[in-house]
Amino acid sequence: MLIAQLTDTHIKPKGRLAYNKVDTAVMLKAAVDHIHHLPQSPDLVLITGDLVDQGSHEEYAHLQEILSPLNLPLLLVPGNHDDRNVMLEVFDQLLMKPLSGFWQFCHQAPNWPLRIVGLDTVDAGQSGGLLCEERLEWLASVLDEDQHTPTLIMMHHPPFITGIGHMDEIGLKGREAFAEIVRRHANIELITCGHLHRNIRSTVGGRSVMTGHSTAHTVQLDVAPNAPAMFKMEPPGYLLHYWNGEGLVTHHAVIGDFDGPHPFFAESGQLIM
Repeated sequence: MLIAQLTDTHIKPKGRLAYNKVDTAVMLKAAVDHIHHLPQSPDLVLITGDLVDQGSHEEYAHLQEILSPLNLPLLLVPGNHDDRNVMLEVFDQLLMKPLSGFWQFCHQAPNWPLRIVGLDTVDAGQSGGLLCEERLEWLASVLDEDQHTPTLIMMHHPPFITGIGHMDEIGLKGREAFAEIVRRHANIELITCGHLHRNIRSTVGGRSVMTGHSTAHTVQLDVAPNAPAMFKMEPPGYLLHYWNGEGLVTHHAVIGDFDGPHPFFAESGQLIM
């Protein structure tokens, strides 16, 4: 099984730039094209929040238009820039979506070796995330139902301190209780998140957790408590999670037009020196 994870796409209305600088639509189109040209087509696409920039109908319609050429199964969770209610109104062709309330789900198709748990970390009106008692109880119940099937949890706000000061200030409340819940479930293969616009790895409750690289701008790499809120135009990317029959392996895919590929070996079979 191969899963592509996009995150923090921050789509604006047509013709608008994010922060007067970033053409997020063009960059997401490049990501979609990159996925199309992978040697193996993913079985599933995840998007871990901040799908759009202001949560408007216009932005979500624009996003759907950009994503439509993928023609792949899609699972979403909202980020702090999203609007759950508008997402419910606009997205009509998803593998799973809630009827109301928090945007949470647990899904496993018959041919999947993994189940996917979507967790809603949005605290409406706030940039930081929140796992309230209701959401934590739901997660514990879902995980308790099946303690054997390999499980991937997707969420927006990462449940760990990154060191990037201005992002940690808008981090996740309730992460300590979350850590205790996941600690009890050894079948959690990976907790994968967005929000940071960078590929960062950590462990929480003894489980592997990481953030995905944005398809657009990146957050400035500055691990200081007083790090200023800045972004850079580093090469965009996304994650590919590969189930190898024993566990999940994650690859960071860089989006762009680069020289290659070139052979290591000549036609004779000799290593090119």
